[in-house]
Amino acid sequence: MKFRLAEIDPKAETFSDPEFDDDSGIGVRYADLLLKPIRVRLPDGRKVRAKRRGLKLTLTIGDDHGTGLFRRLEHGPDVRRMFVEAMQEAAEAVGSRYFEEGGGLFLEVDEG
Repeated sequence: MKFRLAEIDPKAETFSDPEFDDDSGIGVRYADLLLKPIRVRLPDGRKVRAKRRGLKLTLTIGDDHGTGLFRRLEHGPDVRRMFVEAMQEAAEAVGSRYFEEGGGLFLEVDEG
């Protein structure tokens, strides 16, 4: 089932600009701005949460936890790509698929 996690905040574009330097090298301000609204409940009752601590991104669906890493050497220096790759890695760890479409953050999860 396809589920919308959050809208992409228009302010995030400011932080994803290559001219903007947040001194982290991985775009923590961009990531935090997108992760903040991800506190939702799936129709089957499971809670979905996402948070970042350092280079590690954690996605929680119900009782399942998945982690992804911001890998600058592999996916950088584009902060958007690093964020998407980290979210996809975390989503795969919990048996889901993450993608962005039409200005929104989406998760495709198995029912139950």
